[in-house]
Amino acid sequence: MQTPYYLLEEDKLRRNLSLIRDVADRSGAEIILAFKAFALWKTFHIFREYIHATTASSPDEARLALEEFGTPAHTYSPAYTERDFPEILRCSSHITFNSLSQYRRFRTCGESVSFGLRVNPEYSEIETELYNPCAPGSRFGVLAEDLPRPEDFPADIEGFHIHCHCESGADVFARTLVHIINKFSPWFSRLKWINFGGGHLMTRRDYDVELLVQTLRDFHIRFPHLRMILEPGSAFAWQTGPLVASIVDIVENHGIKTAILDVSFTCHMPDCLEMPYHPTIKTRISSQSSEEVDYITAQLLDSDLSEHSSCLFCKTLDKAPYPYRLGGNSCLAGDFMGTWLFPHPLHVGDEIIFEDMIHYTTVKTTTFNGVHHPSIAFKRLDGTIELLREFRYKDYRDRMD
Repeated sequence: MQTPYYLLEEDKLRRNLSLIRDVADRSGAEIILAFKAFALWKTFHIFREYIHATTASSPDEARLALEEFGTPAHTYSPAYTERDFPEILRCSSHITFNSLSQYRRFRTCGESVSFGLRVNPEYSEIETELYNPCAPGSRFGVLAEDLPRPEDFPADIEGFHIHCHCESGADVFARTLVHIINKFSPWFSRLKWINFGGGHLMTRRDYDVELLVQTLRDFHIRFPHLRMILEPGSAFAWQTGPLVASIVDIVENHGIKTAILDVSFTCHMPDCLEMPYHPTIKTRISSQSSEEVDYITAQLLDSDLSEHSSCLFCKTLDKAPYPYRLGGNSCLAGDFMGTWLFPHPLHVGDEIIFEDMIHYTTVKTTTFNGVHHPSIAFKRLDGTIELLREFRYKDYRDRMD
């Protein structure tokens, strides 16, 4: 395929879905897909084999849930508007309000929807402030001290929504749950469900799945009337495929070589600049003796280059390291990521593979500068590759139509 393109791999997707379904079955919790991390609707037929619902944060996501996934959404937004709320109501089975004022403004009697309220436990172990919804002054959720007394709590609010994780482990959830119970259990008898939000990265290799299952079981024993819901995003698409790019030029300034790619970090991989997140990077080398392809993993340079002159990475290959920055193809000065050591010189036309680039990237991309948008491809179980979407000039132009 012509680069750039995202490649979602069905076997890896089903591996994640199988694990998630197993956790749901053994814990008694319902686990639903968050569109904010993954919304490739042409693969929803596979998801429906494993899960039964999704979560949305806008009218368009809620409509996607209803029309393409086939079930109403569990919807939460920091703020609803008079214009959008009727569509939210039409497409949702659950609607969570971010504040009591939003609840009072939009509560609707006689509708077949379950209302919830987002609450803020004022505790989170997320270290990157950009992603911490429980930081002091956060705009997300109602504090325990600002809730009506349990005896005065609105009868038509049936659930609490609590989100305070970001690609976190089960041990973090277990510690966070202590704070949640301490702050909000006086209201639990008034509720029917509790949504523990996203950020539960249960498909990560080192994740303690058994601890998650046991933690949820223990909670259910204490509060058997509460239906438990989790809505991870990354966990579903974690390590299910790469973004494949090509080098289009190599420039040098003050001894720093930059390999410029046919993708952009700011347009196509924003977390690499915001978080910053450093993916595993590989380059593809064709064998001279056959059509086989070898992949060499680059090493991120995190200190002075002299410290890497005899690093294990290069010593095992019996080659000196070749350092390159990786630069995006937009006019933003900061559209580049790190310095990476390669075991060989890079050339125009070489492919650069960014591993684990399906979750969040595919939904956060922009058309800034009109930079060519990566195609989206799907590798089937039999090895065939289906092109799900190819972006053209009309897609860029019609955003302003």
